[in-house]
Amino acid sequence: MSGNAEAAPACPNGPIQVGSVSTLTGPADFSDGPKAAKAVFDQLNAAGGINGCKIEYTMADDKGDPQVAAQAARDLIDNKNVVALAGGAGLIDCQVNAGTYKRNEVLAVQGVGVDAMCFNAPSIAPVNVGPYTLTTAMLRYADTQLKHDKLCAFFIIIGGTQEAYAQAVKRWEALSGKKIHLLDMTLPIQGDLTPYLIKARDAGCQAVLTNQVEPGVVQIINTADAQKIQGIDWVFLAPAYTDQVAKALAKTKQPVYAGTEWEPYTEASAANADWIATMEKAGLPKTAFAQGGYLAAKVMVDTIAAVDGPVTREAVTAKLAEGKPTRYAISGSPYVFGTAPRHAPMQATKVMQLADGKWTVKTPDWFVLPELK
Repeated sequence: MSGNAEAAPACPNGPIQVGSVSTLTGPADFSDGPKAAKAVFDQLNAAGGINGCKIEYTMADDKGDPQVAAQAARDLIDNKNVVALAGGAGLIDCQVNAGTYKRNEVLAVQGVGVDAMCFNAPSIAPVNVGPYTLTTAMLRYADTQLKHDKLCAFFIIIGGTQEAYAQAVKRWEALSGKKIHLLDMTLPIQGDLTPYLIKARDAGCQAVLTNQVEPGVVQIINTADAQKIQGIDWVFLAPAYTDQVAKALAKTKQPVYAGTEWEPYTEASAANADWIATMEKAGLPKTAFAQGGYLAAKVMVDTIAAVDGPVTREAVTAKLAEGKPTRYAISGSPYVFGTAPRHAPMQATKVMQLADGKWTVKTPDWFVLPELK
């Protein structure tokens, strides 16, 4: 725990209010994240709380609707009087509410940051690596570990993500001193992928990175099999690393790799032991999203425990702003908030390879991105 052993948090006004804005219903289901955060807080409360202080956690649903997301944030800040946000996971919270959080001096320890604003706002610091840092990391893995020179990247662009993905590729180019062999940002969410795979084959791509989510990952590999494409390593981000993808692609011989955001959730490792125990006690599924909610809640518990005196929004904001790095076994980078204009503290992944319908760990040690010099 990161708190001062002599700190004595106090809660003279009753339970400490913490909340999150997440996509629980609507176009996607990110509920595993905040549910896992709630499990951490509930089990802490059952054990007596923090110096006797209980945490009351509110999970707000943005339904994937910007107006609903804005109203949810206002309710948490104005009516619930939350001291901070923790464990949020969804499609639009950061983009919609980053400015609101900044104006009200309330900080968000995001469980699963998705949109680019999650990693480009002073008021939000996610506990996950995120798709943009992971893009750089997986390109570097293909470059330094798979030993490929002709790296190609195909991106689906949703909302304002094009610049973030472009910057992620440029970061790899700066780290490697190489140039991307082929960059295509027109990959469709739905539709025939055959022209893109033929383009990659004809360009001589040795590795192809895409930001496909689960159905698209299966489609692109099935298309590669149908076209009898060989000699390309297929490199994906964290959404590819699921049990469903492994089952759907059990018969493929294509080389498939995916990066993780935390300790691989399919591994019953020592690093995952506390998370697994927490999920099992709460009767919750053990998913990657759940790891994010769990870790965000742990960060919040440690932050509150470090407060000496009444736990207020100002006190929690001040503690997070101190920027003290804290290590957690489940992640490859220390978590730190601080006062930077943007935050992407997690810079490490573990790479998984799919073979015979099972994910196996290719990097027992964390694959850590170096800082640009």
